[in-house]
Amino acid sequence: MQFLKDTNVDFLGKRKLAAIFSFLLIIIGLVSLIMHGGPNEGIDFTGGTTIRLKFEKPIQVGEIRDILSDIGQGKSEIKKLGEGGEVLISVEQQSNIGEISDLITNELSNKIPDNKFEILERDTVGPRIGKELERAAVWAVLSALVLILIYISYRFEFKFAVGAVVALFHDVIITIGVFSVLNLEISLAVVAAFLTIVGYSLNDTIVVFDRIRENLKVMRREEYTTIFNTSINQTLSRTILTSLTTFLVVIILFLFGGEVIHNFSFALLVGIIVGTYSSIFVASPLVVEWQLSQDKKKIRR
Repeated sequence: MQFLKDTNVDFLGKRKLAAIFSFLLIIIGLVSLIMHGGPNEGIDFTGGTTIRLKFEKPIQVGEIRDILSDIGQGKSEIKKLGEGGEVLISVEQQSNIGEISDLITNELSNKIPDNKFEILERDTVGPRIGKELERAAVWAVLSALVLILIYISYRFEFKFAVGAVVALFHDVIITIGVFSVLNLEISLAVVAAFLTIVGYSLNDTIVVFDRIRENLKVMRREEYTTIFNTSINQTLSRTILTSLTTFLVVIILFLFGGEVIHNFSFALLVGIIVGTYSSIFVASPLVVEWQLSQDKKKIRR
């Protein structure tokens, strides 16, 4: 199916504006990270306890917070899961981490005896394990990018590989920046979303690069920018269709998937938008600039 036929958009002609736009987004994200002292890490990385409870009757977050304030846990993160009585309570790392879970459940039982609850899930992460998970998450993302660099260098050329990896860095950094600006929590699920974004964005970029490689042989007498523009326009319909269908699925997940996967699906939403943009306005223009720079050096020689 191709709903955009014979498009002739000068994408490469707008590469400087796109570079300024990307630069501004990255700067805003980095400034936000500095002001917040880094990303808002979840219990997976900082250590702590999460308790998922299901009350017989619906209960308000404010009521639970008032009860927890009596035992010094008023700053705990409390989320309602759906419209029923399911609640997720997250408590940051403390010295008595093994006792805090029992303290919370006992206090809730004593203060609201007419609304019984059951413990659906209880997880505890120590600070040492949290730091190990943080290192593992960083290495997972970096390892994926290095392997992608090697793969694309083998399949295409090194300059194509650099363009693709820079575009992937661009996608992840901007997504982290959005999370920082909105002060959203980064958990292991969100890191999984980052890796998904890397794979999704790379897939789009590879499709464009593959068409460029074909056109470099067919249109060898044309200018480099013309070849790239033609290739992007030829794959534009496929790119938009893929992005649109994926976006619709993820936005349904975001709206109706519940609080537990809210941040995960939001990261995917941002990643799909940024990844589609970077495949057109970041990866390809970088390769063009590299080639034009090489051509200038040859002329000087």
